[in-house]
Amino acid sequence: MREVHHADEAAQLLEGTEPLGELVFHGIDLRPCEPRLRAHDVGGAVFLGCKLSPEVIADVVVRGALVFPRIEGLPYDPYRNRLYTPDELFEGFDPADPCTYCDTPDARIYRHYLDTGRQFPPSAVEALARRLHDHSMTDAMETLLGRTERRVVAVMGGHGMGRDHAHYEAVVRMSRTLAEQGFFLVSGGGPGAMEATHVGAHFAHRDDAALGDALATLGRAPSYRDRDWLAAAFRARLDHPADERSAESLGIPTFLYGHEPPNLFATHVAKYFANSVREDGLISVASHGIVFAPGSAGTIQEIFQDAAQNHYGTVNARASAMVFLGRDYWTRDKPVYPILAELAKDRVYGELMTLTDDVDEAVAFLDAHPPRDVPDGGWSFCGAHCRSEGGSSSS
Repeated sequence: MREVHHADEAAQLLEGTEPLGELVFHGIDLRPCEPRLRAHDVGGAVFLGCKLSPEVIADVVVRGALVFPRIEGLPYDPYRNRLYTPDELFEGFDPADPCTYCDTPDARIYRHYLDTGRQFPPSAVEALARRLHDHSMTDAMETLLGRTERRVVAVMGGHGMGRDHAHYEAVVRMSRTLAEQGFFLVSGGGPGAMEATHVGAHFAHRDDAALGDALATLGRAPSYRDRDWLAAAFRARLDHPADERSAESLGIPTFLYGHEPPNLFATHVAKYFANSVREDGLISVASHGIVFAPGSAGTIQEIFQDAAQNHYGTVNARASAMVFLGRDYWTRDKPVYPILAELAKDRVYGELMTLTDDVDEAVAFLDAHPPRDVPDGGWSFCGAHCRSEGGSSSS
């Protein structure tokens, strides 16, 4: 079915006479179009959280449409038909007063999340609203990534990585180079290595002086626990705003970790309630590989999730590159790489793994190792135990 996300597109469709049965109207105010809507064949059409009068809702339902009604009284829109931007999430924040963060939409939604049961809301309506919201995030994200054949690379790494750490600057410079070479950068959307990813994309095609100035500003509040962490990001972005040289990037944070504000440098934000959906989606969209910068339990979890996808080819029957940034870290401090190298023997993704300390080597490896097909053998239980002729089940 075709999805309609904009009022002008809906109005144009309703000017015609074609049946609406193959259309999904998503989060649109359709009240100005109600007279035309009443005249259309709406059998099979779907209306997700659209604004309609009670009379028209009753009319289209009787005539065969499916209506998901709006859910009022929430600090978020379950049927939101677009991704967030950092400016939307941080609306009302004053860099001169960090306490104003508590009045931003991001903070209000997080408080609501805590007050309604965290990841296990007792209210069925709240649980449903969150699932609808997360579906809307996925839908909007797929629209963004499906605009062109993007070469999507994700960067994973520790949320506690300080802005003044050498690893942070390394991720920034690697991400800047990747963006300049046409890769689309994605991260978990939070602080640390995730923020560094989007800082790099933001400064694509800019000189080292501008980047160095921004890093100095950010470095005055190195930890996300610092009072001026968010304010420093606002100041750096104000001094060096996005322009035509900046690259788009996507942050995918979660309200599960809502105590950590999302970073300010992603151009698009898909913020989820369900962290499991967010994690799987983040790894799955990285069609051209993932760079694993130093991190702890969350990063290591993501490594094995990605390895499982590559091992079995569960995403489009393909495997993509796995780049481990930090030789000592991934072989001695957190010796994950030797385990994976053994696991990947004689597998396609074994040829798509590398370990390096050099960000230029990491970029070159990603560029030289596009995704590869994973043979699946063509076996399935349904078919393996059926007769070869006629399709009937075996006795």
